[in-house]
Amino acid sequence: MTRVTAKSDPSTATMAQPFELTQFNPAQDRSAIRNQIRALRHQLSPQQQTQAAKAAMAQMLTQLRALQPTKVGLYLTNDSELDTQPLFQALWRLNIDTYLPRLHPFNRGQLIFLHYRQGTRMFPNRYGIDEPKLDIRNLLPTEQLDLVITPLVAFDELGNRMGMGGGFYDRTLAHWQTAGKPLPIGYAHDCQAVPSLPCEHWDVPLAMIVTPSRVLRFGSETLAQG
Repeated sequence: MTRVTAKSDPSTATMAQPFELTQFNPAQDRSAIRNQIRALRHQLSPQQQTQAAKAAMAQMLTQLRALQPTKVGLYLTNDSELDTQPLFQALWRLNIDTYLPRLHPFNRGQLIFLHYRQGTRMFPNRYGIDEPKLDIRNLLPTEQLDLVITPLVAFDELGNRMGMGGGFYDRTLAHWQTAGKPLPIGYAHDCQAVPSLPCEHWDVPLAMIVTPSRVLRFGSETLAQG
């Protein structure tokens, strides 16, 4: 994919504070970047977290009205990530089916997605993150998802995403550009932005990033309708 400068959508901003890039040294290695951004995220107060979650949800719903998905992959919040519970509730009210990632039981490093609704039984995985009980009846092949809203540690202006280092989303979404779906959308706090990220050939660029204050698009034809 040819990387292009993001098209920001300032008209959708809902936060009073202007968007500012994190103070950042590009020479830092990946571990240092993760530590820096996670520390910034942990400094957010409960009130800031609540406000950010509501603002980001509003931004995301605006985009989803244009994209009109029926099956959405989403994640449960962990480690001071942007809270997804308000978004889950909104998607359910819109009768959009939601799916949670689960570590693949056989292919190490891959994710599968299982239908998630209120009352779904959850169990902690080896990282201590809750995931749905493995039930083939609730399994949906990843390529049948319309989009996957991904967690991340940091992102940059070209749509590059840095996760926790396990590569789970990069492997799972490696073919989205040729298949056209599922569309990967990053969901993050504004403080998780950096001017540029060190990238490897296996890193999967995002089609869109939604934060509490703005929406970044990255030139995919799939987004033309939005």
